[in-house]
Amino acid sequence: MLGLQLPTDPRWVNIVEKNIDEILTDHAYCEQKATSTAISLIVSFPEYTELVQEMVKLVKEEISHFKMVHDKILQRGQVLGRDRKDDYVLRLLKFFPKGGSRTTQLVHRLLYAALIEARSCERFKLLSEELNDKELAEFYRNLMVSEANHYTMFLNFARQYGDRKEVDQKWKELLKFEAEIMESLSTSESIHG
Repeated sequence: MLGLQLPTDPRWVNIVEKNIDEILTDHAYCEQKATSTAISLIVSFPEYTELVQEMVKLVKEEISHFKMVHDKILQRGQVLGRDRKDDYVLRLLKFFPKGGSRTTQLVHRLLYAALIEARSCERFKLLSEELNDKELAEFYRNLMVSEANHYTMFLNFARQYGDRKEVDQKWKELLKFEAEIMESLSTSESIHG
């Protein structure tokens, strides 16, 4: 369903199990960044009314996810750690060339967002199935559904605003590129790393 070309190495869950606090901090910042992405799309493309309406809903949902993760951190007697760069996203953002028409820029941003949500969904599914901490596994199962919905929403908007054939070709190429990135990841205590 997600179209990902390379699944996460299941051993990644072993890294997570040993670094739950680090994963939760990284996850909290991922939710913040998702909120920022939705706000940025509103600011950058206000003329796309349907997109703006959906992004307003997404901002509310993503910030509530941030609060849920933050609450998990506090329940564990921890505090939110510092943000760190996300190598996965930084490498992914190098795929499409800069510039182009506003529509092209929008489509590229929507495709990036769709892929990040798809990978998050895949990772959350793995956590929901493999974590020994059953409460945390259930937490990730519930979030997995949201990520799947976000993935399809972003991909559908890209197809709606761009030429469908061209968008599908770009999506296919982006998925291939992402698989190459993933070959060197799944080795750190981060949601995408």
